[in-house]
Amino acid sequence: MGDIYSAFTGSIPDNYDRFLVPLIFEPYAADIVARLRRKPQMRVLELACGTGIVTRKLAQALGPDDRLTASDLNQAMIDIAREKLHRDERISWQAIDATELPFDDGRFDAIVCQFGCMFFPDRARALREAHRVLSPGGQLVFNVWDRITLCPVFAAADHEIRASFPEDPPHFYDIPFGLADREPIEELVRSAGFDDVTLQTVRLSGASLPARDIAAGIVRGGPWITEIEQRGGDGNAVVERVAAKLEALFGEESESPMSAIVYEARKATR
Repeated sequence: MGDIYSAFTGSIPDNYDRFLVPLIFEPYAADIVARLRRKPQMRVLELACGTGIVTRKLAQALGPDDRLTASDLNQAMIDIAREKLHRDERISWQAIDATELPFDDGRFDAIVCQFGCMFFPDRARALREAHRVLSPGGQLVFNVWDRITLCPVFAAADHEIRASFPEDPPHFYDIPFGLADREPIEELVRSAGFDDVTLQTVRLSGASLPARDIAAGIVRGGPWITEIEQRGGDGNAVVERVAAKLEALFGEESESPMSAIVYEARKATR
């Protein structure tokens, strides 16, 4: 997981948190947290917590005796998340690889992961690890993006960024939008040992933002900017190109219509 597609470092975490959280991640955070089946003294593990929007929603939903372990591969992302919640003693923070969880068997009652599974280098192994560290009857909830054509703002940005480098186009969005086929993912979940696997398509829209803020978030809030700079490109010029396209298509300020697939599963009690 050390390549550029999982490297959210440098200025990327700040831009991610400032622009992409309200545009993309906050509405789905509320959805994923609402799916948790509550129990007394609940122990929750969050994988790929990013800058902590799901963590913040979990902190609001969990009780005083519940405990949350928030984790991400990238320490820079955790640092931003922890700054917002550093006074909450129910939360512990760890930089970990989801394919090698440093926890005992049966440690958690629930595991949540928002838009992180796409970046796991060995998804089958990550799901087996999730199954291992869940207690009997434990719940897994995660989501992935649907097809990029169902997320038109992303699709327009993807087209403009690639068109900026016709000889060697960047292709970051191949990763986050690469798990739209339902059957293979459902089979991976079942093969990891989970029961009661369900999936649901969820269509939501993010906050309404100026076109240039959306463009800045998309280009500078993820590994797109790394790919652009590796090709000798000008990040500011690409932001302006994407912003112009978004404004032409959607207006000076717009929401981001999105589609995602939410998977829920349970570890057997026997």
